[in-house]
Amino acid sequence: MHRKLIEKKLLRMIEEDGFMDITSDIVPEKEVDAAIIAKEEGTISGITVMGILFNLFNIKILHSLNDGDGFNTGDSVIKIRGSSRDILLVERTALNMLSRMSGITTITKQYAEKVNETNPEVKIAATRKTNPFLGYFEKNAVKVGGGDTHRFSLGDCVLIKDTHLALFSDVGEAVAKAREKTSFTHKIEIEVSSTDDARKARDADIIMFDNMNPEEIKNAVFELRNNLNFKGILEASGGINYDNISDYAKTGINIISIGAITNAARSIDFSLRIL
Repeated sequence: MHRKLIEKKLLRMIEEDGFMDITSDIVPEKEVDAAIIAKEEGTISGITVMGILFNLFNIKILHSLNDGDGFNTGDSVIKIRGSSRDILLVERTALNMLSRMSGITTITKQYAEKVNETNPEVKIAATRKTNPFLGYFEKNAVKVGGGDTHRFSLGDCVLIKDTHLALFSDVGEAVAKAREKTSFTHKIEIEVSSTDDARKARDADIIMFDNMNPEEIKNAVFELRNNLNFKGILEASGGINYDNISDYAKTGINIISIGAITNAARSIDFSLRIL
């Protein structure tokens, strides 16, 4: 995303939180140093975003970790210098973004490392289960954690889901219509829930096994790769968690997409301290 668009998003967040900061109005305005301190361990994400946010208010970064670095309880992840009132104005927005993004990066890294132990060829991907207005930041946090962003928007590729399929006779018709209507520059992905549907979807670029168990997926993969010579990407989603993800990584798929790494990630706790 262009820097100016990121700035616009961040300024809207500040406007929502600080359009009338009556508390900061009573404090002396002077140049101060401050630090953001980790209150638990994790993997940092959002440092690049902090650089853009702080620059908007002439707050200088004195020292920081890099996105993707690990940290422990009590570590200073970023030190800044600027106007006391400006730092207090952006404090909560900065902490919220760091907390949210670092939480997503931390859990994504955990999932990615576990899958890598089973099958290094399989990638972890996000879904569009993101919070309104925060999708860009949340998906970048997935990327920092070693995951794939998947679609950023509805215009990135065709993804035919069950709600779309309800309007077609079968998956074969849906794929054919997508080929007819869609530019060659966009890939076509379709959800299937059985081996029979997977056969009918063989003309798609990406086939996603939706809410199928590992054994069902393994059988469908064999059919597609060995009997139908399918050369596209195979993806699994739905019902996958940290406890069973290794079973899915053994099925022969290429991608595992998990909504939980964004919509169920626990935020990491940080606090800001004036030095």
